[in-house]
Amino acid sequence: MMQIKAAITAVHGHLPDYVLTNQELERMVDTTDEWISTRTGIKERRILKGEGLATSDMGAEAARGLLEKSGNSPDDVDLLICSTVTPDMKFPATGNLISHKAGIRNAFSYDLNAACSGFIYALGTAASLVESGKYKKAVVVGADKMSSIVDYADRQTCVVFGDAACAVLLEPTTEALGVMDHRFETDGAGHVHLRMKAGGSLKPPSHETIDAREHYVYQEGQAVFKFAVTKMAGISLEVMHNNNLRSDDIAWLVPHQANMRIIEATGRHMGIPAEKVMVNINNYGNTTNATIPLCLWDYENQLKKGDNIILTAFGGGFTWGAIWMKWAY
Repeated sequence: MMQIKAAITAVHGHLPDYVLTNQELERMVDTTDEWISTRTGIKERRILKGEGLATSDMGAEAARGLLEKSGNSPDDVDLLICSTVTPDMKFPATGNLISHKAGIRNAFSYDLNAACSGFIYALGTAASLVESGKYKKAVVVGADKMSSIVDYADRQTCVVFGDAACAVLLEPTTEALGVMDHRFETDGAGHVHLRMKAGGSLKPPSHETIDAREHYVYQEGQAVFKFAVTKMAGISLEVMHNNNLRSDDIAWLVPHQANMRIIEATGRHMGIPAEKVMVNINNYGNTTNATIPLCLWDYENQLKKGDNIILTAFGGGFTWGAIWMKWAY
């Protein structure tokens, strides 16, 4: 019996029209284009504007575009996972709303929250379900409206994040392609360094939490930087070692686009030259769950069938992980 693997067969992104530049941020908070560019590598980011528009709207656009691009009907999809930290609402799941808006009626759908590691967690989960033989067409959506939880009076965080969505289609294959191996880890002790302080069952919304501005991203930059580089590089090298892969064997490293310094340091620690590291943070900022699939979308025409690709991410919680896959088309 031939072994079933789950392979990405299409990728498609959606970017809001509004471009928030560093120059505009200079007029909003005490910052400069030079300060932002030097410390983050970001020049601009997209922001979702418009009454009543939310994460599911971007996710649905990405899913619709994905199905049209791949020649599939919404009725063909039997699984949809949305990775997000900015759900439209506490419930129902944003994945349910994406399915509804994209006309996907025959799939079960749900949300997965692992902060910035969410997309690779969701991709690994969907791959396992496809490999089981029960599901044939799985859509994984990474989507976040980060502007909804960013404090635009905080110059440390408001310059970093942007809004976007991107989706991939996973299908079974009997070729030695697709998701080959993965490893995910967590350490809940890291929650003190990167979190949203209020809004959950521990600290429900109140006048006090709103006045204290506790419904925005809280991040301790130095602690996050140190952990992110160590954990992303370490777990990626572990996956490579377990599969007898050397740095020379890797066609592309796709790191979470959190900060240009983190991206560069991760590549150096892994021995991957800069020309093999996917980077688009300059154009989009940190779109949280959308960063990794957006990289695949942007670099799609440079990818070749059989390319060894390492996806790696680090997020609040702390969460981190790595996936080794072989590009399928």
